[in-house]
Amino acid sequence: MIAAQREWHATYRALAAPRPRHATELRRRLLLLSVRIEWHPFWASPAGWSPAARVELRRLTAGDRSAGAEAA
Repeated sequence: MIAAQREWHATYRALAAPRPRHATELRRRLLLLSVRIEWHPFWASPAGWSPAARVELRRLTAGDRSAGAEAA
């Protein structure tokens, strides 16, 4: 799930770029990843019920976002 979240951020950054190439494919990929993350079995477990679990997932992948911001 962490890999999917990292890929989601990378896809979102690519789509947010001015005049993204292959925007339709990027949107489809973002939707697929969103569904994969949202319906992951972890969220049905007691540990996944807490909003803190989603915050933790974003925190674990936050380093990727700052690295992408530096490269832009």
